[in-house]
Amino acid sequence: MSLHTIPSTGMSPVLPMSRRRMLQLGSLGFGSLALKGLLSESTARAGVAQTPHARPRAKSVILMMQNGGPSQMDLFERKPALEKFDGKQHSIKVEMFQPGSEQNKLMNTPFRFRHYGASGIELSEVIPGIGSVIDDMTVVRSMHTGHNNHTEALVMFMTGKIFQDRPALGAWISYGLGTENSSLPGYVVLRDPSGYNTSGTLTWTNGWLPAQHRGTEFSSTGTPVLNLKSSIPVSANEQRNNLDFLGKLNRIHQRRLPGETELEARIQNYELAARMQLAAADVLDISKETAATGKLYGLDNKTTEPYGRRCLMARKLVEAGVRFVQIHPKPFQPWDSHSGTRQNLGSICANCDLPTAGLITDLKQRGLLDETIVIWSGEFGRLPVSQNGTGRDHNRNAFSLLVAGGGFKAGYAHGASDEVGYAAAVDKVSVADFHATVLQQLGMDHESLVYEHAGREETLTDPSLTGARVIPGLLA
Repeated sequence: MSLHTIPSTGMSPVLPMSRRRMLQLGSLGFGSLALKGLLSESTARAGVAQTPHARPRAKSVILMMQNGGPSQMDLFERKPALEKFDGKQHSIKVEMFQPGSEQNKLMNTPFRFRHYGASGIELSEVIPGIGSVIDDMTVVRSMHTGHNNHTEALVMFMTGKIFQDRPALGAWISYGLGTENSSLPGYVVLRDPSGYNTSGTLTWTNGWLPAQHRGTEFSSTGTPVLNLKSSIPVSANEQRNNLDFLGKLNRIHQRRLPGETELEARIQNYELAARMQLAAADVLDISKETAATGKLYGLDNKTTEPYGRRCLMARKLVEAGVRFVQIHPKPFQPWDSHSGTRQNLGSICANCDLPTAGLITDLKQRGLLDETIVIWSGEFGRLPVSQNGTGRDHNRNAFSLLVAGGGFKAGYAHGASDEVGYAAAVDKVSVADFHATVLQQLGMDHESLVYEHAGREETLTDPSLTGARVIPGLLA
């Protein structure tokens, strides 16, 4: 039965009543108490900054998503056993290994490792930039995940499960904390303008969270915000009048349908789009940056310029109050080294290594690293045996991840995989564990950050299923 009508009983029709008025008239004032809760939920849906569960160490995240699966034993974790038994058959019977076949031969890394920084952490020679800032980072060498396929593993890293259409990490953070800048989205995605990664928009979906928490794509070339400017020239006054009139129509429609939360989200998105027309272009104008800053990100080099530009834009966005910025390298899956490990890894590292170091250095110089969590990770790792003689296949059982800032330990290597790098073995960290730890540093309890969907209180980490826990060893 509608709130606005009653059955035909000879009585006069009930005048329309707002939800607020109905609750205020509730017995003994309990309706007003309920109203407070509804308003709190409405505020969260609208994207306004929220009060965290606890005092946060950080207020924003930059995720450098290295889709394709970077090889842990070629970049982050030297394995002497691979040097010693290079080309030998591996005797352990584990998934994806074929005992007795040519595919089962251990393969040593083609790169040399060296100690970097005061911490002396060993890293590959092919990532000297990351090595130069390793004293500001934690290397987690004991990550593991739930699937060997790119799409499922990417979706799991971003959403906590392998199933599609669940909210991404950035959407949860936007929902939980809101935005600090009402003229910019809480969650921004910076991909290569020439194409998408393997899983496309699945890695920045809002799922069943309100629509304004979905990742908003900004372009690193041309007009920053896609589909925002009219194809027909319109004066500023005319545009303002159009938007004001549209806003009035939207609000009239909203008053007639006070329970339609999707309508509220849509109105919020349109209003945000109008504000972004001015704000985004100004925030992302890198022409105002110094030549020294440009060099730091590699903007003076055609190899590093595309990724460096996105890294610089990420810094400017978190500086402007955006909660979560997601950066992708080249389209498709550039870290997917099924063959030609030396050439393929050498090429993608040349694109991404210097800009990564530039971002960490710039954030630190500006005093932003303490309040910004920077994550560098792929969706899984690689196998210690050869594929096609010079490459490696996917490996969900072990991969390495880098994290800096936001109260994470600096100059620290956490955990280890087994002797040959096949499976996480010491101080293991699951994707859900890592999510729980990141949320804690942002002031959110991963078990208390909930959203009711289809009659169930959903969380990012689903601890009853995953056993997710915060990892204190990662924190300073």
